[in-house]
Amino acid sequence: MALDFNVNIPPQDAIRIIDKAIVDGSITGERIDYHTVTANDETSCIIAVYEKHFYRAGNRLTLTVIVNNMQGLTNIHCISGGGGEGLFRFDWGASDSFEDTVLSALENYKI
Repeated sequence: MALDFNVNIPPQDAIRIIDKAIVDGSITGERIDYHTVTANDETSCIIAVYEKHFYRAGNRLTLTVIVNNMQGLTNIHCISGGGGEGLFRFDWGASDSFEDTVLSALENYKI
């Protein structure tokens, strides 16, 4: 699944809030890496990859978050992966839950 929505804060502020929710808000959550591309003083794109263990999925999931304001509004796009076992990769809703962490953290800023 993927999640896509807009917020009314700059990309740097959005990433700080996401970091707090995923890294500080859980025991197993961590930011693996991030990369920032700056177009000018006001527009940028930040790509961050997070990882967290989900007991219900039985393994660690990744979450790639792309935050950019290249078209004016700050857009948040999340893609989760790595969940589940076996041929069908059924993860008991863990991927959706990981993405929902971002949505919940930025709920007050959502447009």
